[in-house]
Amino acid sequence: MRRCISSLFLILAVVILASCAGNSDKKETQQMSLMDLMTGSFDSKKQSDADSSYYHISLHMYPIWKNREGDWLYVEQALASTQDKPYRQRIYKLEAQADGTYKSSVFLLKDQEQFIGKWKEPGFFSQFTANSLLTEREGCAVIMKRLGDNTFTGATVDKHCTSTLSGASYATSKVTVSTNQVESWDQGFDSSDEQVWGAEKGGYIFDRLDQ
Repeated sequence: MRRCISSLFLILAVVILASCAGNSDKKETQQMSLMDLMTGSFDSKKQSDADSSYYHISLHMYPIWKNREGDWLYVEQALASTQDKPYRQRIYKLEAQADGTYKSSVFLLKDQEQFIGKWKEPGFFSQFTANSLLTEREGCAVIMKRLGDNTFTGATVDKHCTSTLSGASYATSKVTVSTNQVESWDQGFDSSDEQVWGAEKGGYIFDRLDQ
């Protein structure tokens, strides 16, 4: 009887371990899928042509530090007419969460001018470490979940992402990533929850460019 009970516990342990390994593999596969969907060059030309309230913006997102722990992306946004003068440069780090979501943490770059256009040369970042280069924007991470094949969507949490731009008190971001498109809606709100910057009708729609 004891031998049967021991065997039963052994079988249960094997099943549990196999299940955990399977879940871990699934998370890793889905995170790789999210990375692939986010990687590339995009622009909002179609949206801008259809609605003049939206600017024609270029968006570049490319993996860096591929041989180091974690999944990192260098992100650069600029008006398409002045891509040598980006208005936003960020580093994103993707991490799978225990609840099945994916956290995209946002980091600011030190001496960011030297990285302008380096999405074309992601190996340039190899000479730096994350600790020496980055400052995290606490509370500004986007929490994303998988909606279906090749689609992820998410947003920042509550009012945790502080901002002082144009009199704002906090900022929010809503993001949807799919096979050939990234939709991003960044907004700033004052202490009375009145919007003070960002698109008003809806998010910017960035279409993937052929490379």
